[in-house]
Amino acid sequence: MNTNSAVLVEHNLPCKLRDGTILYSNIYRPAAEGQYPVLLSRTPYNKDLPEFSHRYVDPFRLVRGGFVVVIQDVRGRFASEGKFNPFVQERKDGYDSVEWAGALPYCNGNVAMFGLSYYGYTQIYAAVEQPPSLKAIAPAMTGSHLENGLLFRGGAFELALFETWFLDSIAPDIIDRSEGKNGGYNQVREAVNSLNKWYKYKPVHLWPPATATKELHDFFNTFIQPEEDWLNLSSVTEKLSELEIPAFHIGGWYDCFLGSTIENFEKMAQSNKMQKLMIGPWGHGDFNPLIGDRFFGTHSSGNSIRHQQDLTDLHLHWFNDVFNKPAAAIPPVQIFVMGVDQWRTEREWPIKRTVYTPYYLHQQGQLRTDFPSINEASEKFCYDPEQPVPTTGGATLFYQGINSGPCNQNGIAARPDVLTFTTPVLQRDVEITGPLKAVLWVSSNRKATDFTAALIDVFPDGTSYNLADGIIRLDPMEENTPKQIEIDLWSTSNVFFKGHAIRLHISSSNFPRYDCNPNTGSSMVESVKSIKAMQTIYYGKQYPSYILLPVMPEPEED
Repeated sequence: MNTNSAVLVEHNLPCKLRDGTILYSNIYRPAAEGQYPVLLSRTPYNKDLPEFSHRYVDPFRLVRGGFVVVIQDVRGRFASEGKFNPFVQERKDGYDSVEWAGALPYCNGNVAMFGLSYYGYTQIYAAVEQPPSLKAIAPAMTGSHLENGLLFRGGAFELALFETWFLDSIAPDIIDRSEGKNGGYNQVREAVNSLNKWYKYKPVHLWPPATATKELHDFFNTFIQPEEDWLNLSSVTEKLSELEIPAFHIGGWYDCFLGSTIENFEKMAQSNKMQKLMIGPWGHGDFNPLIGDRFFGTHSSGNSIRHQQDLTDLHLHWFNDVFNKPAAAIPPVQIFVMGVDQWRTEREWPIKRTVYTPYYLHQQGQLRTDFPSINEASEKFCYDPEQPVPTTGGATLFYQGINSGPCNQNGIAARPDVLTFTTPVLQRDVEITGPLKAVLWVSSNRKATDFTAALIDVFPDGTSYNLADGIIRLDPMEENTPKQIEIDLWSTSNVFFKGHAIRLHISSSNFPRYDCNPNTGSSMVESVKSIKAMQTIYYGKQYPSYILLPVMPEPEED
């Protein structure tokens, strides 16, 4: 289509669902007569706000590329009717919305979906229902369940993520719909300005910013004290391997949904090989080249990938591949390798040539690839829930993207409640690309507690930056008894240059990213009480603790 052709925009077109509820959409379409594929995005964040309706993809360019674009408010949000029941509602509503879009007079019967975060979920959930008109999806930075990556990670509650999302993105419209912009509305908007204070409040189930109205508080408690049946209804992960639909998955090394994005790709690739995966050095919804304390180059930006194309271009190429079936233009896997700061294509994920290498904990804080020679050794630290390790970057979701990405970890490493194990200075470059985990022997003098682990790149000047991390909640434990645990650190891609060092951080908190375990068997959600815990990390031949790193083999010499 001519890139200068006119675009018509229609506001608040009604879509009637099977139960009679009306959802409203804004439609962008070619002025020229004809029938075109529809690209549908379903959002709870207000289709009329460019920050959320357009986000990282330009609907006008999509239209000029030969598509109709439909952006819809989901049930119970902004212009649309009904009561908002997040995630659970999106399966049937997604099916109905896709079939409605496919029947529009200017649609040729083919529908695809796109969108980020919650409106990535709406794609996955609709796809599970298999609407006949849905031919492809492009979910970015999203998941398919709530228990590992949205509400919880390794059993710990994603405190900052949830409270930020709830207060900034969800609560205002709930109050506005029920009571208008009264004192309650102003109360939640003002609370956003004091989020750092409110993260510390406990018990969380009585969180004052959530008590502006009863409806708001009920919604809040649905998430912080979820019932098992509701969690099961909110998960579709087990169905992904059955889906025969092409999908282009987009993620970021510092995105709070990185693990879920990769999981979606891997599971869906089991039944449909037309799966694409792209991972950049990005945070959640943030495609800028500067994140945290690192700058990855303008070619890493979502606006100038490889200085050749932007994310809208990629979507156009993807949907044209799906609908016009030319030779595949997008490689199966595209990853940004940090350190060397270069894009690279791969045939699969995880990468088959990976050499998974354990780096063992040794005495004097050393991290080495040789198996320990001593029989047993250990290190201890005291974990105080009232003085937790502060969140300093990572794959977080804070207001406006603050406190995310790679940040200087020197202050964290200096804390007495953080154990550090570091390799000797590297004598050659080492590339780590793929999934990673910490396998540790631990004990505690408490029956319930947490352990955390983080992979760190130490620069020649001593400055250190975080690459990946994870947490595990243990309840119950047998007190003072060694136990082997695995902490999933998700994945990364980074070259540790010659002169750098690889470091592992071990601790028991990362607050307010996760709620602090009070070591009592209860939680910060329910209780204000806490007690200190004495934690032990074991290593040696009897209790070999290590971090398993996905090492890329060195290129063969000609």
